Amino acid sequence: MATGYFSHPDCRRHDMGKGHPECPERLDAIEDRLLASGIDIALERREAPLGRVSDLHLAHAAAYVANLKDFMEQVAAAGEPRAIDIDTVVGPGTWNAALRAVGAAVAATDAVIDGELENAFCAIRPPGHHAERGQAMGFCFFNNVAIAARHALDVRGLRRVAVIDFDVHHGNGTEDILQGDERVLMCSFFQHPLYPFSGSESPADNMVNVPVPAYTKGMEIRELIEVHWMPRLEAFRPEMIFVSAGFDAHREDELGQLGLVEADYEWITHRLMEVAARHAQGRLVSCLEGGYSLSALGRSVTAHLRVLAGV
Repeated sequence: MATGYFSHPDCRRHDMGKGHPECPERLDAIEDRLLASGIDIALERREAPLGRVSDLHLAHAAAYVANLKDFMEQVAAAGEPRAIDIDTVVGPGTWNAALRAVGAAVAATDAVIDGELENAFCAIRPPGHHAERGQAMGFCFFNNVAIAARHALDVRGLRRVAVIDFDVHHGNGTEDILQGDERVLMCSFFQHPLYPFSGSESPADNMVNVPVPAYTKGMEIRELIEVHWMPRLEAFRPEMIFVSAGFDAHREDELGQLGLVEADYEWITHRLMEVAARHAQGRLVSCLEGGYSLSALGRSVTAHLRVLAGV
């Protein structure tokens, strides 16, 4: 079976303004690197469908979904962007982009569960891991990974799933949605203190938060993963793994101050693939979160995909 690569041109049409780090060019940087590396031929490309409002309700309050949908449709009709907060802007293309991002995560989940694909990567934006049950923030509107995880559980009937977040920023939104859900184990590391200035403690037994100080390097992160993540994952025996794949912990990324390089992302992916092979029939879906140095992002995603595709 192949590794799926889910994306859609609509994801490039979400634009938060000139100079914003979460820009359409991020997807172009990934595409360019995949073509240059030759790995593109090892991937099965699939077009992301539009997510459904019912998908959004798996992780978000109905009133929040309705209000944000209305706001985004007003912006689309007016043709002018409007800010939700200082970092997070809705543009005319945001609603469709957000639905494509959710649709990619859900479609990838279905394809992997159905055995059409071994695993999948979703090259999507806007990202999702800061989006809480009832709050957009940190460049995020809907929590793609949390929705996909709940889809696997509530719609597809899996009993246990793991969520892994290796973005440089704490996935506060995913934590808000999934904490206390005994069907989910969430493991993450992130720089602390750093936006959103949360996660210093694990708020529930199903959360494994590993905050690390600025300038922590890859070998230290690997040791922490072995000590904190791996025993919990082995004991939990997830039937599927979801990854919030943020690449802004790379040493070249200016939105954080951690010291990871491509080899570290390869190592992390290998370890997750080993867990998936032992407990989850190899089932893994990875969704793009952060990563704002365009060159480092392209190289890191390529490294991640080389391991997923086994090339």
